Amino acid sequence: MARRRNPFDLFGDFDEMFNEMLREFERMEPGEHEGGPFFYGFSINQRPGEEPEVREFGNIRPEGGHIEIGERRPLVDVFDNDNTVQVVAEMPGIDKEDVELSAESRELEIKATHGDRKYHEFVELPCDVDVDSAKASYKNGVLDITLKKVESKKGRKKINVE
Repeated sequence: MARRRNPFDLFGDFDEMFNEMLREFERMEPGEHEGGPFFYGFSINQRPGEEPEVREFGNIRPEGGHIEIGERRPLVDVFDNDNTVQVVAEMPGIDKEDVELSAESRELEIKATHGDRKYHEFVELPCDVDVDSAKASYKNGVLDITLKKVESKKGRKKINVE
């Protein structure tokens, strides 16, 4: 008789990923990957009637049986409001002058570099947005971007951070 998987066991796969990361760290030579700290995390968001959405963040990415260490992926939340889309990203240790944003109809690119801290993430937006309406602010390690919704508009634009 086949064993049924518990639908509430969301963390079984994550336990295996975590154990694989630990094994990979044990195989690393001392000094092989400078520039720590190394971190990895995820957030789970589930809207009523939809599948859970898992978002990874950090500078460690489990890829095809090995671990890749690179730019940090900030923890990002996307809020779909009535007339706007709000994107909030946690990026501590940088200045607002270090942030580069660009957007097109359904995608937002976030980049920031300050010393050895590098952040980079592509954020898929839930609908088409007016890139000319974008407003962004950065305060206390939190980047807040608001974009107005539109029917359909193409084009990429740089966004200034205040």
